[in-house]
Amino acid sequence: MSFLAEIWHYDFLRTAFVTSVVVGIACGTIGCFIVLRGLALMGDAISHAVLPGVAVSFMLGISFFYGAVAAGVLTALGIGYVNQRSRIKSDSSIGIVFTAFLALGIILIAKAGSSLDLTTILFGNVLSVRSHDMWVTLAVGAVVVAVVIAFFKEFLISTFDPVMAAAYGLPVRGLHYTLMLLLTLVTVASMQTVGVVLVVAMLITPASTAYLLTNRLRTMVMLSAAFGVLAAVVGLWLSFTYNLQSGAVMVLASFAVFVLVFLLAPRQGVLVRALHKHRQRAAVTTRKKVSLP
Repeated sequence: MSFLAEIWHYDFLRTAFVTSVVVGIACGTIGCFIVLRGLALMGDAISHAVLPGVAVSFMLGISFFYGAVAAGVLTALGIGYVNQRSRIKSDSSIGIVFTAFLALGIILIAKAGSSLDLTTILFGNVLSVRSHDMWVTLAVGAVVVAVVIAFFKEFLISTFDPVMAAAYGLPVRGLHYTLMLLLTLVTVASMQTVGVVLVVAMLITPASTAYLLTNRLRTMVMLSAAFGVLAAVVGLWLSFTYNLQSGAVMVLASFAVFVLVFLLAPRQGVLVRALHKHRQRAAVTTRKKVSLP
């Protein structure tokens, strides 16, 4: 039976497929702004800082989604507060706050009991995603795409020229925290698919791959979402077929696409540029030989 036939035959696989596609789109979309704003470390920080929220949710017997989102938002606000109210630079404030949240999360998970599977939280298992989780992920994906579409021009201007955006009267700080909220939602929604450790790769790698292919933000967002979906689907197929860790396989699939584009991109590809330089040198050598008497 082919993989596509199995998707329609097994409910759990169909749920995993839909969830993986939505995660790929959401991560690819929001990842473009994270890459262009130089916030890769912030993505890593929030993805790790949701752990205490997961543990507290488990202790209270509620969905981990609410606790994880709360922890992610508190992390973003804490990093911003430390950065704005002291002489400490952004990267240092990120390191201070997120490591504290991570350490707290490890302690709380240990206290929560052995029934809370830390491995699944850290590295994900898309094949264990339930129908309820799929609908939550769909809702998050819809919110992320809708907000990006609605405020695309504002995000574009504030990303490339925050000074001009402020001069136009745009709420630059509000747009920043809106992106941080969307980043938190995507991180939490991706937790069971790729895990908190690997979600930053799904945010950064597809967006960076798209960045090598275009200079237009709109095109970059669409390409990044497409690369995210491709990595998610290929990772799901390989993890199901060969019984591999789903999150790790998705990240490796995304990395493989990045390597191909890194080498073969029409303008930015390493091999393409090397070939172009070789042809230029050959042309110069030929002209010199022709010009000799």
